Amino acid sequence: MIKRFFWVLLFLSLLSCSKKEQPIISFYYWKTNLKFSETEKEVLEQNNVRKLYVRYFDIGLHPETKLPIPISPIHFQENMQQFEIVPVVFIQNRVMLEQNPDIEDLAQKTIHLIDEINKKNKIVCSEIQIDCDWTLKSKDHYLKFIEQFKKLSQKKLSATIRLHQVKYFKKTKIPNVDHGILMFYNMGTIAADSLNSIYDKKISEKYLESLKKYPLHLDYALPIYSWAIHIRNQKVLGLRSKLNFSELKKDKNFEQISPIFFRVKQSNYKNGVYYEENDLLKTETISSENLKEMAEDLSEYSAQTPKEIIFYDLDEFNLNNYEKNIFEQVISCF
Repeated sequence: MIKRFFWVLLFLSLLSCSKKEQPIISFYYWKTNLKFSETEKEVLEQNNVRKLYVRYFDIGLHPETKLPIPISPIHFQENMQQFEIVPVVFIQNRVMLEQNPDIEDLAQKTIHLIDEINKKNKIVCSEIQIDCDWTLKSKDHYLKFIEQFKKLSQKKLSATIRLHQVKYFKKTKIPNVDHGILMFYNMGTIAADSLNSIYDKKISEKYLESLKKYPLHLDYALPIYSWAIHIRNQKVLGLRSKLNFSELKKDKNFEQISPIFFRVKQSNYKNGVYYEENDLLKTETISSENLKEMAEDLSEYSAQTPKEIIFYDLDEFNLNNYEKNIFEQVISCF
């Protein structure tokens, strides 16, 4: 009798687990020219990726007129018929900080350019995503823009959400979109200290509890990029992306002085950047263990199971830093 009871419980447990659908794997594509390398194609195929979030263009301000202008529109060099494409438009916050922006005109022009790019590349999209790190000072203009954009586009609309916008949503407000994408990265300050500005578990823990109270459905974006912070005399000079840290260890002009810091032994140029003797490079990376830790924490605190996990971003340089099945490992945590 006890044995039979055990098997019934096991069956019910397995049945319960089978009903829980894992999130799908998606990627952001953030380069100006869309052309896949063989490695990128392989990852897309191995993970059965059918949805890509493609940065179409940025919107900034003209330096003289201070009017909104599109920056670096995407150029497609691939046939995208096999993918569901979600155009992503990144809007610089200063656009929304202008005193009297013509919100309706901006929404119309943004939709028009998206339509032009889609038409040229024979892309039909059902969703558009707006990426903007709005603030308390820019929220009124931004929220109005979202309203206008949704009304005029007549498409499903998503928006990126930052951690502080989740925790303080009563102040920052919630955009009128169909769902949000929580950007679970860029948590700290880019500084000369030893903290990782891309991801820090202690910082994330200050926000995780807020996820349970956030009214909008959230999917999650996780980081698979790395960079180095260039430091001179304790001052940050800039970010240096796509530095191969393994090659840096072999470069006679640099010496590794800690797990995350390299010192410039003699002045030199590398990848077109001048490094002065005694400059420091602080490396910031995201390990496989970091990714799984993020997924486990998000799973524990989520109000609802996410429908998809979007990795930022699809680039051979990033992909080469991980084992082949890392993306399956991450979504299995949900």
